[in-house]
Amino acid sequence: MARRWSEVPRGRRRTFVVMSVVQLVLAGAAWTDLALRPGEFVRGRKSWWALAIMVNFAGPLAYFRWGRRT
Repeated sequence: MARRWSEVPRGRRRTFVVMSVVQLVLAGAAWTDLALRPGEFVRGRKSWWALAIMVNFAGPLAYFRWGRRT
């Protein structure tokens, strides 16, 4: 197992960076939407959704799928 970033194969480093960026963009979009959306258009408590969004890819995707009311 690699101990230093420089020892990690280039393909794995790229994958890690891309997945990290995707995660941050998803979380940022979800938190922005949650902050701007009135509480009556959110299923459940906004504070719980804010915490759930921190859970890797599952949190933001769950918020966009089940957390918003139209």
